[in-house]
Amino acid sequence: MSEAGADVREADVPAQESAAEGSRVTVKPLNVGLDCGWGTLHFADTYESSEALADAMRSEGPGRRDIAFYVEEPHVMLSAAPLELFLDPSHAFRLDLEAYEPSADKPRGFVVRRLTNEEDAEAVNRIYASRGMVAVRPDFFWRRRDSRAFIYLVAEDEVTGAIIGTVTGIDHARAFGDPNRGTSLWCLAVDPQTRHSGVGEALVRRLADLFKTRGCRTLDLSVLHDNDLAIQLYEKLGFERLAVYTLKRKNPINERLFAGPAPEVGLNPYARIIVEEARRRGIDVEIIDAENGYFRLTYGGRSLRCRESLSEMTSAVAMSICDDKAVTRSIVERAGIAVPDEIEASTAEEARALFERHERIVLKPARGEQGRGISVGLAADDDVEAAFARAREVCERVLVEEFVEGDDLRLVVIDHRVVAAAVRKAARVFGDGKTTVRALIERQSRRRSAATGGEASIPMDAETDRCLRLQGFDMESVPEDGREVQVRRTANLHTGGTIHDVTDHVHPALVDAAVRVSRAIDIPVVGVDLMVPSHRESRYRFIEANERPGLANHEPQPTAERFIDLLFPLSVPHAVRQAALQGVGETGSTCPA
Repeated sequence: MSEAGADVREADVPAQESAAEGSRVTVKPLNVGLDCGWGTLHFADTYESSEALADAMRSEGPGRRDIAFYVEEPHVMLSAAPLELFLDPSHAFRLDLEAYEPSADKPRGFVVRRLTNEEDAEAVNRIYASRGMVAVRPDFFWRRRDSRAFIYLVAEDEVTGAIIGTVTGIDHARAFGDPNRGTSLWCLAVDPQTRHSGVGEALVRRLADLFKTRGCRTLDLSVLHDNDLAIQLYEKLGFERLAVYTLKRKNPINERLFAGPAPEVGLNPYARIIVEEARRRGIDVEIIDAENGYFRLTYGGRSLRCRESLSEMTSAVAMSICDDKAVTRSIVERAGIAVPDEIEASTAEEARALFERHERIVLKPARGEQGRGISVGLAADDDVEAAFARAREVCERVLVEEFVEGDDLRLVVIDHRVVAAAVRKAARVFGDGKTTVRALIERQSRRRSAATGGEASIPMDAETDRCLRLQGFDMESVPEDGREVQVRRTANLHTGGTIHDVTDHVHPALVDAAVRVSRAIDIPVVGVDLMVPSHRESRYRFIEANERPGLANHEPQPTAERFIDLLFPLSVPHAVRQAALQGVGETGSTCPA
């Protein structure tokens, strides 16, 4: 057992002085495997034989992702267990720490520090889940908080205190007596919703700085071959390709890496998350139109067509109600839902009539999606005519609504139960004292596109110009260092907004309102949008209902699982169905299944 508490399988670790003091290890450790929480990291170059490594990999437990790194002859290693192991499609990179030069630039808006408590560990797991990584028990991190072999770093937002990134480092000399004084980097992950740039680079640099200070010689890592953004970062920092390989076990977690192209290739994230869940349950998938997100699911004698989260279970009547915002408002208002003041206007002059009752208004098309044609927070001296024209480009009918201050809360309701709740925030950038707003928007837009599989970007249009003018900026302005600049008024994700999960903290009155909306419309799956002073308070105003909510936006909440439960209840194990029936009331907040 190393000082980190890691599992060193059959390791022969001799007594030694600190590697930083330059002492030499005389006996090479054998068959080293370190328990990293998410799985065991096997150092393939320490194993006596291919058979010994294969035997070690066979001991992988359920829900874990074991890795064999530093494989020099993968064809030989694979021959020991060709039906159980596969060659991971990753590249290995190495940074020469002796030649590495630390950066003088400091992170802006966040700090990088060591993981210090179980709340940090839970936040790390939340980021892992958002990135499709294997979670680690929080107590595993906590037990290793004082480790000298394992280093857990987190990036913390200076304003909110939220953990927005993480990385793990392993000091091989301290872990198992590596005579080469090598180190490795694992589990670099950044919150896809973070407002900050450079988080990943800051984490890598901090880890490299710590290892360099210790006198370590190299920092190695493995990265999927198609992770272009990560590879660009590593090459920028001076990492070079290393001629070693990675082996993994054929298990459900790794299936997409060894099973070849899956049926969901080409689907957008909102369709893909559903198809992947269906395939995990043995439900047959037929892709009808990948570009537009259409597919058919078949289980036993039941077959349903879907477009993302819109299925044949949603009636045409319910869909038409959601399609027309004025009709939606009328129906939910009769169900006792609080709604903002609203009129329908045929001219910009008629729209201005609402200023007699409210200082600020919202103009939006009666039909439309993804935030197109919406102008938020218009004042009497704003260009209402231009905003009216933009709305009319999307729909001939234009709605004028009282502007309601607050947070944009989206609640996903499936089978009349709230399964996810999230606060959506409009796109914003942060000045550095030297970059124009235009360049900041382009940079943030690239990050949002990467985080959403190309689904989100920040438009640079008249609405963006208006939003900037309200704050005294234009596209060529250079905001001072740290200045927050909001570049859109609507929090729609397709226009660069971010989403922040609040499912565990949302007020019961808001949950009840969302469920009543779903029942009033009589719709099995719906995204209910409310404006709220706080998601922890009971006050709200209804904004709209979306018949095709993006389930992928709410990970790690089990939205896809609950959607498949709705479509194919017999695909849920009997024990889980019974637990769900016993544990959730008529308006329960989340389904525990």
